[in-house]
Amino acid sequence: MLAPARCPTDARYTLKTVPLPRPNLFHLRRRSLVRGILLSVGAWAASMRLAGFPDGNHLHSSAWQFLPVLAAACGMVETARCLGRKWSLYHAGVLILLYSELMILAMVVFFWVYPV
Repeated sequence: MLAPARCPTDARYTLKTVPLPRPNLFHLRRRSLVRGILLSVGAWAASMRLAGFPDGNHLHSSAWQFLPVLAAACGMVETARCLGRKWSLYHAGVLILLYSELMILAMVVFFWVYPV
């Protein structure tokens, strides 16, 4: 009885030979709406926490509020990179996201500048 022939491509795969796909979230040179949204929403949450949000009686401004301002601005830039040159429904959705991120940036700057 003959043994089955082994295929020469039946090699063991290792992490060095097979590239694993990564989402665009981790490729900083590629455009990513998710990265822009996460930066802006994370900046908003950090700004609310730095302002002392859960306790309404102890709202205050913090010296570290400039970090959420920078993160929100970076989130807006990242979202603006996703705009296309021609008008489409995707372009309209990105504009709506930019307007919402502009409101987040205004709120974060308000918490930074206005001493309560």
